Amino acid sequence: MRTARFTLDPAFKVGEVDPRLFGSFVEHLGRCVYTGIYEPDHPAADDNGLRTDVLDLVRELGVTAIRYPGGNFVSGYKWEDSVGPAEARPRRLDLAWHSTETNRFGLSEFMDFLRKAGPQAEPMMAVNLGTRGVAEALELLEYANHPAGTALSDLRVTHGDKDPFGIRLWCLGNEMDGPWQTGHKTAEEYGRLAAETARAMRQIDPRVELVACGSSGQSMPTFAAWEATVLQETYDLVDHISLHAYYEPHDGDVDSFLASAVDMESFIENVVATCDHVGARLKSKKRINLSFDEWNVWYQSRWEDHAEAHDPDDWPEAPRLLEDNYSVTDAVVFGSLLIALLRHADRVTVACLAQLVNVIAPIMTEPGGPAWRQTTFFPFAQASRHGRGEVLDVRVDSPTYRTAKYGETDLLHATAVRAEDGTVTVFAVNRGRGEPLPLEVVLGDPRLTRVVEHTALADADPDARNTLADPERVTPHPVPGTTLTDGTLKATLEPLSWNVIRLGQML
Repeated sequence: MRTARFTLDPAFKVGEVDPRLFGSFVEHLGRCVYTGIYEPDHPAADDNGLRTDVLDLVRELGVTAIRYPGGNFVSGYKWEDSVGPAEARPRRLDLAWHSTETNRFGLSEFMDFLRKAGPQAEPMMAVNLGTRGVAEALELLEYANHPAGTALSDLRVTHGDKDPFGIRLWCLGNEMDGPWQTGHKTAEEYGRLAAETARAMRQIDPRVELVACGSSGQSMPTFAAWEATVLQETYDLVDHISLHAYYEPHDGDVDSFLASAVDMESFIENVVATCDHVGARLKSKKRINLSFDEWNVWYQSRWEDHAEAHDPDDWPEAPRLLEDNYSVTDAVVFGSLLIALLRHADRVTVACLAQLVNVIAPIMTEPGGPAWRQTTFFPFAQASRHGRGEVLDVRVDSPTYRTAKYGETDLLHATAVRAEDGTVTVFAVNRGRGEPLPLEVVLGDPRLTRVVEHTALADADPDARNTLADPERVTPHPVPGTTLTDGTLKATLEPLSWNVIRLGQML
């Protein structure tokens, strides 16, 4: 096998990592909330019904901005249902996921969850621009952020939340380009509504950061034209435009699945080009950043089969939906998607792993039982812990392999992050399923003299996974034999592996 190579020089940077790149997503979907983060009868529940075992894992995962309450759910969301005494809140039909929403967990409970998740956890609130509009968005903003002295801010105080929530990051609806979305709109319709909503929200609180809906995927027939039309209306009023992407193998094509980040990087670069084109046309000096606020491996075809089979008269509470159980292969693809986000940290300033618990999630729970880490938990936790600082420009010289979907693709997918103290972490994926991949990295910083650690997530069984019966079947393991001599790092990447190589200075 030919050796993969690249050079690291601290003078060549992509950009600073925004902590919000390690965000996640809590939607009222399946068991993400109920028996996920919130289960009052659980032995580990605190006085407010939050599962402390899940909170421990959320802190370990290191998530930052958490998007709420949806997702498709938000397009039927009545924020008033989610506040006040829990026992008095109405039960509603949720059209998005054909479920019954009890509203026992609402806005105040979500903010309590964030406070307990740690100081790094920040709310990212979505407003309903599907079945509602400007007035309701303003009401929610006043309720959440105004200190006191108005009807809605005083109502919050009477509900037990004296201090305003101080929510800064807001999504202007969700996936409004999608025909599946309740209240689906054309780009022209949505662009005007988003602009009106943004303008009015800034009149209440000019400090808010706003995310306009971009395309729900690069494969949407309206992709790029949608972004251009929406930004024509909103460019000077919003700060970010959203991207959503999910990946799964199709027709058993694992090699293309392993190269999913090729599509993600293309998606990011095409949206950046569209944003900058609109900015140039408007002669604006402002730069729109990207909020990749839904991404993951999701076996979406399984959900489609379930949705077609559901009973139209059955509206269950918190059903088991989208509970994908992730393999080592899935985790390697997942890690590669994280690398893609980091490689574009100059423009991707928010990203939300969808979702946090049970629903296509890194954390799983059993009602009344334990919580455990899926295989995808580990790449995210390692990237969140060690991926803070400046992303260095990594351009690989790698052996390739042939994929049906993306043609010749590099076996190596990699990036590197330089921390404030000068240490460097290399994140690398070997997409090859059959052979180890030798790696050489020439370091342009003579202060880097030692390998602190090299860990890998890999397994002889690419389908190995963590389950309720065997929750620690797959974990990262140390990799021996990685060296740093005379400014050159040498390592061997196991087949089908996610790797974290930390480089330090002389002790």
